[in-house]
Amino acid sequence: MIDEKKNEDEAPHSEATIKLEVNGVVEHTAAEGNGPVNALDKALRKALERFYPPIGEVQLIDFKVRVLAGVQGTAAKVRVLVESGDSTEKWGTVGVSENVIEASWQALVDALEYKLLKDSRTRGRRKAKG
Repeated sequence: MIDEKKNEDEAPHSEATIKLEVNGVVEHTAAEGNGPVNALDKALRKALERFYPPIGEVQLIDFKVRVLAGVQGTAAKVRVLVESGDSTEKWGTVGVSENVIEASWQALVDALEYKLLKDSRTRGRRKAKG
């Protein structure tokens, strides 16, 4: 759930609340950000970092939204492109949906999953050499 708040005399901020299950453990958390996608990214990381510490190394480098076939106006599908990186490389992920938050969720989750997959492959290569 995304909630945006603004009082007249303060800058707007957003809050995201997520609930997910990791290895049978339900994690329910919230975070604030300077926009809905930033809040969603922070809440996702907050929920997952205790299970997967390497997620803390991932930096969001770039975030782009493109409208696909703009004939439908605000009902058009959007493509979210996320560029992420860690200390060794950069990678891109994509999400597509009529809902910009859902498309952002897809791209953010894929970026974190890629990091975990990349690290597990690196560890596997080290074990094979050793």
